[in-house]
Amino acid sequence: MNAALPQGPAASEMHSLKVIEQFEKSPLSQRYPWTNSYDLILNACEKWGDDTGLEFVPTGTAGEPSEVISYRQLARRITQTANLLHSLGVQSQDAVSVMMPSLPETYYAIWGAQAAGITSPLNPMLDAHHLAEIIDVTQSKVLITTAPFTANRDLWEKAVEVVKQATNITHMVIITRPGLTEALPSAPREGVIMVDYNAIVDNFNDSRLDSGRRFHGDDAAAYMHTGGTTGRPKVAQLNHSNFAFVAQLIADMGSDQPRYNTPCALPLFHIFGLVVTGIAAFSIGNPIIILSPSGFRNPNVVANFWSYVERFKFKGVAAVPTILSVLYEVPVGDHDVSSLEEIISGAAPLPDHLKLKFEDRYHCRVRNGYGMTETTALLSLSQKETPVPLGSCGLRLPYAERIIGHIDGNKLTKICGPNEAGVILTRGPNVFAGYLEKSDNDKAWVDNWYNTGDIGYLDEEGFLFLTGRAKDLIIRGGHNIDPLQIEEPLLNHPDVADVVAIGQPDAHAGELPIAYVVAKPGKHIDEQALLAYCQKHISERAAIPKRIQLLESIPLTAVGKVFKPRLREMAAEYVLHSILTHTEIGANIAVYTDQLKGLTATITLDDKDQAETVASAVQSLPFHIDIV
Repeated sequence: MNAALPQGPAASEMHSLKVIEQFEKSPLSQRYPWTNSYDLILNACEKWGDDTGLEFVPTGTAGEPSEVISYRQLARRITQTANLLHSLGVQSQDAVSVMMPSLPETYYAIWGAQAAGITSPLNPMLDAHHLAEIIDVTQSKVLITTAPFTANRDLWEKAVEVVKQATNITHMVIITRPGLTEALPSAPREGVIMVDYNAIVDNFNDSRLDSGRRFHGDDAAAYMHTGGTTGRPKVAQLNHSNFAFVAQLIADMGSDQPRYNTPCALPLFHIFGLVVTGIAAFSIGNPIIILSPSGFRNPNVVANFWSYVERFKFKGVAAVPTILSVLYEVPVGDHDVSSLEEIISGAAPLPDHLKLKFEDRYHCRVRNGYGMTETTALLSLSQKETPVPLGSCGLRLPYAERIIGHIDGNKLTKICGPNEAGVILTRGPNVFAGYLEKSDNDKAWVDNWYNTGDIGYLDEEGFLFLTGRAKDLIIRGGHNIDPLQIEEPLLNHPDVADVVAIGQPDAHAGELPIAYVVAKPGKHIDEQALLAYCQKHISERAAIPKRIQLLESIPLTAVGKVFKPRLREMAAEYVLHSILTHTEIGANIAVYTDQLKGLTATITLDDKDQAETVASAVQSLPFHIDIV
């Protein structure tokens, strides 16, 4: 694809908002001409040819042999997978559900499905009923999954339950792997045709799409489930142009750096993993090292991570804050990890103290990004060498507008000035096309701006600081939980008068769901018995509250609305008191909500010499903490 050379600064030079604005003087189509994922990936595969595209480490054991797939092989398999799906009747407007761990075949399935139709990655940790609801919303007729794993049949058993409930599924495409999975199983129900992927994929054309499809930027590329676990699922439509823009931008921003191995340890059903350790890495020609089917969820991968840094000379790693807090405690031993230059953190707020301690211990830079499914993983990110104020998640992306505003319903009433908090609003080529269910779009747009539901402010230089969340989702280790899934079952309990579920700060998961409960007059509630009730009546395991606290009344605003900031302060107080009690440290704790810092705590120690001990104990909590 030929295009006139863009003018102005290079992408690697965007260290200020002024330079970004100069960068944008070249038209977007001139800088980034690719408008679909399939052609972009094939172009990259042709460019890098026989170089390593994927490398698979099966178990996460240190030093184990790996399986290498070249870029050329990757291109062929994606095309063959697309043609296989086309032979099953998949057309450009048809969704293909993909429920798989991280394997080379997962890449073939996801990007092959985008080439044939629309990919719909599923989180296998959701309950079967909810997965079936997602399939119902997307109207998918094909499910790609694996045969039962020899060591663990959970994924296959989940797939069986899903297909029994998702009656529109007509075909299951089954991946088998010698040594990892069993043979092709029988169909879960009548009317489902089982397709042995490994047995037939080589029979399909590997050089072009049999469909003859011609892509357009506004073609749907992916249906991504994005939180909300009650009622009809909330499914976002990402277009081909969204993926193509973000991939080309990331590649352009790193064009001044040599190619390097990129570890894939984040799940590919999540937008962050799908983009950062997927199409963006392809675009720049980086080999992707798949660290076992379960990535960071595999204890072997965590325990042996520094040996893999040494073995593959990782320069950059994409991770979430909860993983960083775990890796921080893993001894390096005698491994040479000098290749590691930076960590890109996303999916949840990055605590300042964790960033500083990680940088100090491992002599690398930790960059905090910000984005979500609806912005194709990225909304805010800064260059490697950009001096970013502590606590900020960076500058905006070029061509992607961002403002902070006050809103009333779907109307923008004020654009905030520097250092004034408000709702984060955005629009641009990274922003999705909308939710499949039209009612989900009612509050998503404010005068043609996408409402992120997050609260923050911009400083005088355009750096973004997050201070809170207007939307109610509880984010547990990157897993979105709708509070209603907790509140509705509890309200059905005969002794419960009122309930509010929130996310309690947690050093490992970011947030854990808890519930504040008010008993009906004259009723006595046993908290442990109510937790047992939740175990039976809340179907999603991740949503079951970690604790329940009884209150005489729920705090309300002057107009009678639930005042969640006070509940979040109470939850933070509980966590800090628990930590200090465990360490037998005396202190006074004050928690409040600061307009610019968000949830904030001040710990006043009885003994100032214990400051370092306390700092170490609270370093991974995801809110601002001052120790005095």
